[in-house]
Amino acid sequence: MSIAELAASDSAAPARGVAWSPLDRGEALLALRAEGDELVELLARASALRDAGKGRTITYSRKAFFPVTNLCRDRCSYCTFRRDEEQDGAWTMSLDEIARWSERARGLGCCEALMCLGDKPEAAFAGYRRWLAAGGWRSTIDYVAASCRVALRAGLLPHSNPGLMTPEDLSLLRPLNASLGLMIESTSPRLRTRGEVHYYAPDKDPELRLAVVRDAGEQRIPFTTGLLIGIGETLEERIDTIEAIADLHARFGHVQEVIVQNFRAKPEIPMATAAEPDAHDLERTIAVTRLMLGPDMNVQAPPNLSADGLDGLLESGINDLGGISPLTPDYVNPEAPWPHLGALARRCERAGFRLAERLPIYPEFVERKDFVAPEMRAPIEAWRLEIARREAAASEVRA
Repeated sequence: MSIAELAASDSAAPARGVAWSPLDRGEALLALRAEGDELVELLARASALRDAGKGRTITYSRKAFFPVTNLCRDRCSYCTFRRDEEQDGAWTMSLDEIARWSERARGLGCCEALMCLGDKPEAAFAGYRRWLAAGGWRSTIDYVAASCRVALRAGLLPHSNPGLMTPEDLSLLRPLNASLGLMIESTSPRLRTRGEVHYYAPDKDPELRLAVVRDAGEQRIPFTTGLLIGIGETLEERIDTIEAIADLHARFGHVQEVIVQNFRAKPEIPMATAAEPDAHDLERTIAVTRLMLGPDMNVQAPPNLSADGLDGLLESGINDLGGISPLTPDYVNPEAPWPHLGALARRCERAGFRLAERLPIYPEFVERKDFVAPEMRAPIEAWRLEIARREAAASEVRA
């Protein structure tokens, strides 16, 4: 079946009120290879499905990025974030630093405190273990919880992405976070074999990561996940990853956002000479993600990793641009600055979209009270009202 025939099939219906069925594997594989007119038709179909479910509003979260610790026991071939304990640039933020950054972020109007860090550093570094014990923290996750409490006191809403978490870790963090996250990246066990990107990364075992997403669903936690493309996976393995996310969301209804992130080469990584996914590869993958996950899923692509490709991202079916910070860089991709929000809003407007701020928990989950920990209801409601006031004020200016 060609893309043109696929667009005419019942499963292609891109309108609310018309039955929608996800692409099957054969259709998805065909779409991931689309070129020329077929690519144009694919993107139009994904964009129409997005419009049916999400309209023409593109959202983002105003955030501060807290690199709680860049110590990590994993050694992924594409990472510049992690450090060894004695390596130049190794850093674990103190709670005083987190408090100061939180106050500055709140003063700049930030809502989200993104807590991002390396995986299980206590498993690799004796000095770090001693540092945790001296502070009275049982684990890195315990320290992340303390960091979230500091950010909450400053008026921010934490969203933690601390790597692998046990069910007990999730229970500890749930009442301190608006939402939680973990990128699956890829469900391919092949990428854990010798010579592949995750060979020295035990925490990138696909089954372990899928278990975290499943456990979060069982605990009714709004959850962000996604895939990283261009790290050596096949197109079939990309489809496996999207299907795995779809299956878990179908079971628990808790996946609030799926990120499609493109690998970026950097001179200091083992993959320094690896080819990056080109714009069309990224656009096809976003479109397939939309067409497999449907009109109601929030699909995101980071705008700073496609600085000249915003129109293509919009055309391929995203409805969100993720967190954007007026304070901190992207510590995972420090070479890629965040776009200026005013310029971004104007670019969206020229393309026929409205840029709007959101919380680190999506509105559809705020309205489902079982997905909001009782301790988080008041701060989330306060921020919901504040963003509504900001939007009202901006509307008056536009008028």
